[in-house]
Amino acid sequence: MRAVEKIFHDASGVRASSIRRITCSGVLALFVTCGLAILGTSSSMAGKDLGPVGACDSLSKGTPAWTKCVGPVAQKLSDSELFYAGYWMARLGRYDQALVYLNAVKSPDTRTFTYIGFATRKAGNVAGAFPSYRKALALDPNNVVARAYLGEAFLSVGDKVAARKQLGEIASRCGTTCAAYDDLARHIARAAG
Repeated sequence: MRAVEKIFHDASGVRASSIRRITCSGVLALFVTCGLAILGTSSSMAGKDLGPVGACDSLSKGTPAWTKCVGPVAQKLSDSELFYAGYWMARLGRYDQALVYLNAVKSPDTRTFTYIGFATRKAGNVAGAFPSYRKALALDPNNVVARAYLGEAFLSVGDKVAARKQLGEIASRCGTTCAAYDDLARHIARAAG
């Protein structure tokens, strides 16, 4: 616990004695704030990337009680709030919880479909991810993140040709130095080696 307290204090300026009183949502807020500070992103964006706070925070994440609570809370959130909650759950490896938020979005956009596909694939349902990636690309063919994740899905099912095609599509949209290109190129190289 002392090492975690020191990391939070060094990165966020919060005194170690305050850490023990922080709720789960507060820990997530600190994680987002510290993570964005480390990445060099403005901490003013941190508030946009938090899930809902309130009634469900006292419950252990991922338990049946938490899942039951999240449903009604999620219905009160805006699509943007649902997306960011789902995005962070997915990035934290909580794919089933991410899908609860992402599937609750009332008017899904290209990034929502991208992360529905991501969470579905990472949860082990690669075949179920393909339709979401295709919906994301139907809305925005230039969504290179969706293309990179689609390429990873193709690699998961052994279709290296289709993955390389997505890599070419990414290159034509953002070049060979963008993050999406680099990410998919590394996955393709690993699959080849």
